[in-house]
Amino acid sequence: MSQPRLLGGRYELDGVIGRGGMAEVYRARDLRLDRMVAVKTLRHDLARDHTFQARFRREAQSAASLNHPSIIAVYDTGEDMVDGVSIPFIVMEYVDGRTLKELLDDDRRLLPERCAEIADGILRALEYSHRNGIVHRDIKPANVMLTRQAEVKVMDFGIARSMDDNQATMTQTSQVIGTAQYLSPEQARGERVDARSDIYSTGCVLYELLTGRPPFTGDSPVSIAYQHVREEPVPPGDIDPEIPEWLEDITLRAMAKDREERYQSADEMRQDIQRGVQGMPTSAAAMAAAGATTAMDPVDDGRDDGYDDYEEERRGSGKKAGLWIALALAVIAAAGVLVWMFQQDPPETTAVPDVVNMSQSEAEQKLRADGFENIKAEEENSDDVDEGNVIRTDPGAGREVRADTEITLFVSTGPGSVEVPDVTGMSQSDAVAELQDAGFKIGGPHSETSSAVDRGNVTRTSPEGGATADPGSKVDMWVSTGPEKVKVPDLAGMTRDQAESALRERGLSGSFSEEESDEPEGRVIRQSPGSGSEVDPDSTVNVVIAKKKPDEQPPETPTPPDNGDNGDNGDGTPGFPPGFGDGGDHSGDDQGTPWWEYPFRGRP
Repeated sequence: MSQPRLLGGRYELDGVIGRGGMAEVYRARDLRLDRMVAVKTLRHDLARDHTFQARFRREAQSAASLNHPSIIAVYDTGEDMVDGVSIPFIVMEYVDGRTLKELLDDDRRLLPERCAEIADGILRALEYSHRNGIVHRDIKPANVMLTRQAEVKVMDFGIARSMDDNQATMTQTSQVIGTAQYLSPEQARGERVDARSDIYSTGCVLYELLTGRPPFTGDSPVSIAYQHVREEPVPPGDIDPEIPEWLEDITLRAMAKDREERYQSADEMRQDIQRGVQGMPTSAAAMAAAGATTAMDPVDDGRDDGYDDYEEERRGSGKKAGLWIALALAVIAAAGVLVWMFQQDPPETTAVPDVVNMSQSEAEQKLRADGFENIKAEEENSDDVDEGNVIRTDPGAGREVRADTEITLFVSTGPGSVEVPDVTGMSQSDAVAELQDAGFKIGGPHSETSSAVDRGNVTRTSPEGGATADPGSKVDMWVSTGPEKVKVPDLAGMTRDQAESALRERGLSGSFSEEESDEPEGRVIRQSPGSGSEVDPDSTVNVVIAKKKPDEQPPETPTPPDNGDNGDNGDGTPGFPPGFGDGGDHSGDDQGTPWWEYPFRGRP
């Protein structure tokens, strides 16, 4: 039975739980913090592509800078060597749930109000993202998850961009674009995107949740992109008459072609959804009504006025025709780029043969027989492979690459003549001095977190201590930056169970207390350290939960003295019920009156 793959010396991969165009996602266990995580790795065949490398790094940077309950958290990033290729990975919060795409693929129809709640969750994440200057640019059902507790989690900031990034357009040939079914018109035209582009995509997702199908479909991404620019979607109510009119108005306003006519922020759209859910008038309905009034024909009070209106309309139609022509030219230009991106035939590839332990000449002969002509060789010490034989190749064996790819053979020169000193645990300066005294050059130093080695001391070297290498060769060195810090999550408004779960996912614990407050009972009102603070693993976060203030009690009514006759008080007023205070019968008086009807305060 094969051993589970260990990534970065810390993350034990369990199995693939998702695949995308450029990455694979694994369920894994963080051995250091003993918790389940999701690990996203760049596909092996794309690891050498600088475009995908840049996108992968950007996703890690964008998502790691966002700390919100509706955004999947990023815990760690790193790289791992696989077949001589450095594969980057991102360690994320593991969410037990399903994507909206999976629900739609199963033809799971949701109530309109539930669709509105999901859209509200997406908008919460976007509101926070936009406030931090990041546009997602790829909101779609596959990038939104629902947990078992029906919480919304937005993920995949792979093509996210800063709002002040002047290159944040769609049609650059070096960029990966958003998904065609959820593309905003400005993205399709190759214009610069902003937060309102995410609003449009959210409107498309809401449309599909309500109707069970995307707003536009076609034979190719180009035709779908053209519809986003040129055509209006079929109103959701025409597909399903049970969709409330207010929710249809909100959906269509979010999908307005002109971004000036859309909601101008995620918060604005959220507030309109909340008004609609509560039965209040929405701004989208008001705008729809105003648009319908403007579109009505004016009253013709006379022949001359009517003729003037006709001439004005004719001139206006000419201007509109010119605008449509300009727009069509822009779409054609963008479509040319899309055609190039989507319809290029992929180049033919061949798997790199396994030539490990072959002599250099045999390896070169084998590579040429498989069609590879661009071959070079580099020498390297090896304690395990005989001198003159191949240690490994770059790209590694089994990789599918084009025939003109350069193949590097690493050829063994046999064991080195000098033993590498073991400098693990030494300070960086002492380690450098010892390695240089032994005749080696220093590679790095590289940094990595470590809870076992003090900050500034050496965690490992390559070749490792005790191995042999030639004098003058390079020894790479890694230096500890101390234990990995953990970001404290934002617990505001959570229940105690939710807060404990959020802390546990980060490897933290909570110390809970209660405090009387006007805030909703049972919800977090304060925490220390605050949200976003970086603390050591296993740290404790002090959490204060709101407790309902006690109701004011009315003043106690004085109790009349018992005259002992259990009937009246001697002045015509009723006395206490029979047996009260003496262990007697509490069933009532001689007339059968139950005890609870006697005029006293509190049960005996």
